[in-house]
Amino acid sequence: MSDVLALTRELIRRRSVTPEDAGCQALIGERLAQAGFEVANLRFGEVDNLWATHGSGGPLLVFLGHTDVVPPGPVESWQSDPFDPVARDGHLYGRGAADMKGSVAAMAVALEDFVAAHPHHRGRVGLLLTSDEEGPDNLNGVRRVAEHFRATGERIDWCVVGEPSSKERLGDLIRVGRRGSLSGKLVVRGVQGHVAYPEKAKNPIHAFAPALAELAAERWDEGNADFPPTSFQVSNLNAGTGANNVIPGTLTALVNFRYSTASRAEDLRARTEAILDKHGLDWRIDWSLSGEPFLTPPGGALRDAVVAVCRELCGIAPEESTGGGTSDGRFIAPLGADVVELGPVNATIHKVDECVAVADLERLPALYRAICERMLLS
Repeated sequence: MSDVLALTRELIRRRSVTPEDAGCQALIGERLAQAGFEVANLRFGEVDNLWATHGSGGPLLVFLGHTDVVPPGPVESWQSDPFDPVARDGHLYGRGAADMKGSVAAMAVALEDFVAAHPHHRGRVGLLLTSDEEGPDNLNGVRRVAEHFRATGERIDWCVVGEPSSKERLGDLIRVGRRGSLSGKLVVRGVQGHVAYPEKAKNPIHAFAPALAELAAERWDEGNADFPPTSFQVSNLNAGTGANNVIPGTLTALVNFRYSTASRAEDLRARTEAILDKHGLDWRIDWSLSGEPFLTPPGGALRDAVVAVCRELCGIAPEESTGGGTSDGRFIAPLGADVVELGPVNATIHKVDECVAVADLERLPALYRAICERMLLS
């Protein structure tokens, strides 16, 4: 059994459902310490974050990942226990196999191999792991680590995120940026009453409907060469008591913008609120900014290196995308780092019978090591 396959299996066995780490980081930290890395546990609240570095001076290349996983759902729906990794039909099955314990194992193995072969490499290389990526708030994971780095003056030049980026073949797609995510909890107030006496009530559903239609039809921006146009979605809409003869007194809507660098969060908030005012609503909205959009532009050393490695080791020119959801890269990019995401195929992430191709898993450390060599040996 290869080193990366054995390590991935050991990580999957640890039931690290977010925000639990279940000893994954301790296992990785012990290995890297033996390889000569300086290892620190950055614990914020009840969240573990591992920070390991090797080298001194010069630029810093960081590999970023998470050890927490989403819940497996009904265990009986899986062909095998989600926390008892099983290899069959050329794939390794288990919760976190693709998202992203396979990448974590591959990054650790690649770093061990790299420093063993090049103990006096230029600059520094590091690994940052958190157990608070899959949760709803991410308050004490990489978000807090980034704040800590700002306070201590730690600068990251380049960051490779191991999120599963590939579509059908390892290396066929890399993420070179991500859209921003702005969410809002909107409450529209009306007056509760009997449906037979609408003149004595005010239905917030009826009042909000025209505003919702305008919000849904609004063209927020046209996007740009790197990003699609900004999108607006309502993910939840709730009102009423459950009775069919009561006009509700309030309506609650959860809304979200996925926005490009063509817009700013403050402008999206202001335009939304102007539409609500235009329709004469009695409203309140609580905004939450999950992360600003970021882009690693073409021509940079890291983006060029990742593209070249995919061409050479995977035999494919990767699509350079800014699509998908968010990742912890959104907290590292504002530190001034170039960020690129490269990981295994994402077809089964968060699903029952999550899996990763064993062949892809065993090739992944070579990709990460080759990136190290391109960035820190020149």
